[in-house]
Amino acid sequence: MQKSIIGTKAMVVSPHYLASAAGARILQKGGNAYDAAIAVSACLAVVYPHMTGLGGDSFWLMYNQKAGNMRAYNGSGRSGSEISRETFTGEKAIPHRGIRSIITVPGMVDSWEAILSEYGRLTLAEVLEPAITYAAEGFPLSNNQYENTVYQLPLLSQMPITSDIYVPGGQAPQTGSKFIQKQLAQSLRELAAEGRDSFYKGTIANKIVAYLQENGGLLTLADFANHHGEWTTPVTGNYRGYDIYQVPPNSQGFVGIMALNILEKYNLNEIPHGSYEYYHLLVEALKLSFQDRNRVLTDPEFSSIPLEQLLSKAYAEQLAQKLQMNLAKPFQTEPLGSDTAYAAVVDEEGNAVSFIQSLYFEFGSGVVAGETGILMQNRGSFFSLDPNHVNCLEPNKRTFHTLMPAMACRAGKPYILYGTQGGEGQPQTQTAIITRMLDYGMDPQSAINQPRFVWGKTWGEDTQELKVEGRVSQETLDRLGQAGHLVRKVADYDSVVGHAHAIQIDDNGFRIGGTDPRADGAAIGW
Repeated sequence: MQKSIIGTKAMVVSPHYLASAAGARILQKGGNAYDAAIAVSACLAVVYPHMTGLGGDSFWLMYNQKAGNMRAYNGSGRSGSEISRETFTGEKAIPHRGIRSIITVPGMVDSWEAILSEYGRLTLAEVLEPAITYAAEGFPLSNNQYENTVYQLPLLSQMPITSDIYVPGGQAPQTGSKFIQKQLAQSLRELAAEGRDSFYKGTIANKIVAYLQENGGLLTLADFANHHGEWTTPVTGNYRGYDIYQVPPNSQGFVGIMALNILEKYNLNEIPHGSYEYYHLLVEALKLSFQDRNRVLTDPEFSSIPLEQLLSKAYAEQLAQKLQMNLAKPFQTEPLGSDTAYAAVVDEEGNAVSFIQSLYFEFGSGVVAGETGILMQNRGSFFSLDPNHVNCLEPNKRTFHTLMPAMACRAGKPYILYGTQGGEGQPQTQTAIITRMLDYGMDPQSAINQPRFVWGKTWGEDTQELKVEGRVSQETLDRLGQAGHLVRKVADYDSVVGHAHAIQIDDNGFRIGGTDPRADGAAIGW
């Protein structure tokens, strides 16, 4: 079993070892945590293309040592200006795949330049160099990409251009084979040379929009040109004396604080880790939080979200009173896409970046935008066509977003950076990781290695299952079933529970990194 990596000055964690190495090289080149984080982000867009890419979104949570403050950046895109619910008249829902699912502008590229211009030391061209090299010259295809390609082979095979890149000859490229993306490399070169405007107003924007419109797409050049991300103030909570930071809506991050507020009413020190009581408490606290999330979460510019009430300790007390220790609460929720990449960086100065990015579903919409090599997200497919739904589709609107990087601080300084891939599973895995570290004293790698769970519905399923890794004791599984949880045992180390990563900064100032054995990542520190 892998152990935490301890660095004295810096640490990088990500779900792919090549991306972690890219961030480490940027730090050694003289870059800071912001430069390294963008190098990791861009590299993941190349070496983990089934999870993330230039056609997707990202959210960032950042502590700046010099200013002594925490800031967030919302790198999510909006629906098109010419899109409305009437666009889908006669349809029960927005298509999950294909060109009509692409109804939000990609926000990640904008976030790169915004963060670099505010905090970076290096140029965009310098931090994009590793990604460009891997796209142009190739990299060994990960087992995770292979498995997801096999899973989505029917979809990928029927998509023009996409099939040529991801399933050449109608076959999934084998694990370890050289995977080259020359068109994506060219787009990255253009971006490096011309900056973000090439993506939103110039060469790349024109190529993307021309292809989408020629094939029935719903975005315009004006939609790209008008895009802007936002610097925002994180939402905060406190759990057992530690300040918890999440990015604000349209992210679901506040759920991670709500669940901890409920759990704070229980003395986890007296509850054995891995017991029925531990798993049941976490699942039920999260379900109570999901009820409010589903009721209010959308673009805050379109609907008021009562965060002050939801994050109050008094409200947590009310929710905790509804939690029954021997009975699972019946609750229905919609399935959410789960394919994402989380990473984090801490540098020698003490700057800390916790960030996450996604195409939403594995391989997003399945549509590569013409000659760009850029796979477009399907994030907008989560909008509702019900005009009375809080997350109903409207022009120029950001949708309910699952992405939620997190950070816990002690005495005003970053203590734990944590996050995970996993849609509905993100707040669940985050809650497991942070309670294991703060309540049970585990180091990052131990907290990540321990058996995990994920509650909820995935696409094509009619039931709300509680999937639990096979290493959980049979006694615990039996008791969960007796309480009314619909338990399904999965593999001992199963990707369905997400790919989690974390960095802890201990009393010595050491950077302790952990990455998920369920992914292809690495923690690199020195």
